[in-house]
Amino acid sequence: MSTDVKSQFCHVAVNTPLNKGVLTYRPNVESLEIVPGDIVSVPLGKRTEKGCVLDFFDELPEADKKYDIKPVGKIIEEDLKLSPSQITFYKWISDYYHYPIGQLIFDTLPKQLKRPRELSVLRGRNEPLDFKLNEKQIEIVRNIEQRGLDNFSQSLVHGVTGSGKSVIYLELIKKVLASGKSVLFLLPEINLTPQFVSFFESHLDCGIYSYNSSISNSDKLGLWKLVKSSDSAKLIIGVRSSIFLPINNLGLIIVDEEHDNSFKQEDRCPYNARDLSIKKAHLENVPVILGSATPCVETWFRYKDNSKTSEYYELKERAGEGELPEVQLVDCRGTVSYTDDFWPIHNDSIEKIKLALEKEEQVLVFVNKLGFANFIQCHSCGHSFDCPNCHTSLRVFKRKNKLSCHICDYNDVLPEICPECGNMNMLSKGFGTERLKEVLELAFPKKKVERFDRDEISTMTKLQERLDEFHRGDIDILVGTQMLSKGHNFKKVNLVLILGVDNQLNYPDHRANERVYQLLTQVSGRSGRFGDRSHVVIQTLAPENDVFSHVKNHSFDEFYESEVPIRKICDVSPFSKIVMIYLTSKFQDKVTSESQKLVQAINHLVQKTFKDVQVLGPRPAVIEKKVNKFTWSIMLKSSDLNQLHNLINTLESNHKFHYSISTKFDVDPYHIH
Repeated sequence: MSTDVKSQFCHVAVNTPLNKGVLTYRPNVESLEIVPGDIVSVPLGKRTEKGCVLDFFDELPEADKKYDIKPVGKIIEEDLKLSPSQITFYKWISDYYHYPIGQLIFDTLPKQLKRPRELSVLRGRNEPLDFKLNEKQIEIVRNIEQRGLDNFSQSLVHGVTGSGKSVIYLELIKKVLASGKSVLFLLPEINLTPQFVSFFESHLDCGIYSYNSSISNSDKLGLWKLVKSSDSAKLIIGVRSSIFLPINNLGLIIVDEEHDNSFKQEDRCPYNARDLSIKKAHLENVPVILGSATPCVETWFRYKDNSKTSEYYELKERAGEGELPEVQLVDCRGTVSYTDDFWPIHNDSIEKIKLALEKEEQVLVFVNKLGFANFIQCHSCGHSFDCPNCHTSLRVFKRKNKLSCHICDYNDVLPEICPECGNMNMLSKGFGTERLKEVLELAFPKKKVERFDRDEISTMTKLQERLDEFHRGDIDILVGTQMLSKGHNFKKVNLVLILGVDNQLNYPDHRANERVYQLLTQVSGRSGRFGDRSHVVIQTLAPENDVFSHVKNHSFDEFYESEVPIRKICDVSPFSKIVMIYLTSKFQDKVTSESQKLVQAINHLVQKTFKDVQVLGPRPAVIEKKVNKFTWSIMLKSSDLNQLHNLINTLESNHKFHYSISTKFDVDPYHIH
């Protein structure tokens, strides 16, 4: 393609879903100097919209000759101009995830500000480590270095919790920084940022920057400009969106906790930042390192064979004096009831907490639910309290005296009587962090019990304060959700109690067992990281489930070796690629009929051309109604990725989607909704 300014036409990625976000314009007298990557204003209907120039050409396609080709406006936001490698990256993402490239670009660019403040930097103190790397850690660092830190390679560091993966990252980061290049370090969630910033600040000699939702728009814009223009070696610690930062001297990408579902964006473009990291590393010709104690099945399967393009490294033992905890299952069948004083905590669990507290240790209690109860129901007539906007029960928050929907923003006052029959006896069912905190305060009135969940921890400041409290020993028992499960090092924790995971095992999704295994292993990993004998207690109504035995045995590959054959029989990832198609509308009848029409069109294409694609559905989404909109889904499966993509491209080009229906393609879905 020619980039000659005399070319008659140009493709512009416009912030619109029309035509996959790419529209044709012509340069005018004022815009003759535009080049690919320029951010420009363009006319779109009766309004002006932002666009990014992609390329130039001379021959107008026959289909476009019937349109009046409008001229490009002026160049805007010069600081945000895209480089050729950025354009290539965005094009690949748009094609792979079938998301309009114009919307993708302007979803990810920082907001321009009239008066941005100066970007602050955290300088590393370059302190030496107070311990030496063990032989296995040294071997992994040496092997990755020998593969070359100045060319593309991909490595998986599969190490048990507490095995010292962070120290391996540190040594490799030092080597890349010493070569004058920068490092992008991806974390799954914002709550892990403080501890990694503190760790790297202590031991590196460079500028350290964070990129996540807690920093201001001014800092996001400032960091974007800095990494694009500065040649100084620096470390950027960010969540998934930081993969779009235009780091001009990138030398290494590290993805910690690569299995984590937080790397998968659910709204807008449903990309997975782990997969984008591999693609970006390939485009930039730099190494990428993935790390996890519980890699996702696809990653484990792909790296385990030590192919020419990837390396697999194992850390089967904890570093230093730490030992893996002893895991005990507590069978709650017939032994725990709503009438027990400390329900839902088993008496055996209460005793173990008591023993730990007597030794002046701290205790973590995990449940993956917020609030006091999952829902309430009238004991007399059975009336339940459901969200008027969604097909879901309202969750009980006792301290705030409210009922709340976990999907939309609907709230209601906690009722004192049943609105149907006037009965005053309300039955709470299920439990969350608030209920467990109340029970533990009743069981241990002299001990300090606090929560660690999204309801309680809403800002980075509150997060840091709560972690500081716990590290100082001001909190005896910390009750939390998944925020507790990832990466935290707690010196005085040698007992972890886990509740409420049974319902996740029954979720209609081929990843259900994998998610429970990962969750249990990660939460268990918070116990005994500093040498003392440690325990994990898991309360369950299904102790015979194989997932629990895998966690209990600490067998490094046992879960994966049992899971892969099941995946093969079911013909799901890693043996087949999956694409979910979601159709959403305010009108249930229309989304139902349009889903059936779409399946008919897909089946016709499959029979005619794409014979290796399997079609399942349509069916209502697991929660059909969300925020007054109804969703139906269709699943496409195939071992031939090209057929899947070509089928979707054919649909997008030829099928007329109803104007009242929004359609979303989710390639490589993490959750089947």
